[in-house]
Amino acid sequence: MGLRAYIVDDERLAVQRLTRLLDATGRVDVLGSTTDSEEALDFLRRQHAEVDVLFLDVQMPGLTGFELLARLDCEIPVVFTTAYDRYALNAFEVNSVDYLLKPIDPDRLERALDKVRRRAPGGDVRALARQLAAELTPHRRLDRLASRVGERTTILEVARISHFFARDKLTFAASGGRQHAIEHTLAELEQQLDPRRFARIHRATIVNIAFVQELYPGVEGTIVRLKDEGKTELSVARDRVRELKEKLGILRTND
Repeated sequence: MGLRAYIVDDERLAVQRLTRLLDATGRVDVLGSTTDSEEALDFLRRQHAEVDVLFLDVQMPGLTGFELLARLDCEIPVVFTTAYDRYALNAFEVNSVDYLLKPIDPDRLERALDKVRRRAPGGDVRALARQLAAELTPHRRLDRLASRVGERTTILEVARISHFFARDKLTFAASGGRQHAIEHTLAELEQQLDPRRFARIHRATIVNIAFVQELYPGVEGTIVRLKDEGKTELSVARDRVRELKEKLGILRTND
């Protein structure tokens, strides 16, 4: 009998891809899935005895994966699926909670399933979740930013920002064909932006991957062309190309 799995991820495409990967192993029966953390909490409270393993995203709107797990009154083996900070992943390993970094590698998924099969009951996973939820609460992803010029404040929707860049010791957000000065540094933004949707492509640039239209070789390296009003072109540092391609889902085996 295969492992009975339940998948929780706020991105429908991520749910569909993980479902396909699990089906391909021939080792897992996917009982269900959801993109809504509150719906997941309700299902798991009612059906937890039927779930052998929970594949749980870390960063979600509403309840984070940690907060969801902390509110359960039952123990369920968990495999976290995440692109989030490495320090949290270290905590998972120490506490024998497995994780999968996005984009999920099929071989790594197989090893996670092996670990679920071998895992002996024990260990308070929910206690760890409560601790990590408290640690990560200040780092919820940004949805809006403010640009202040004199007495005027412009509210920027992060999803509509094509890229951030640093120039002359200032940080700017590009949106709607305009450049808005903001108070955050790029380092601060890198910690607070959703890592699935934004990529640091250069020491002076963070790009919204939803705006990436084209990658092509330039004189000094890879260039990104954006699908913004000005067809902006940005340089990608050589050591950042692979990560960008991974987030775009276009990494080839020979890259």
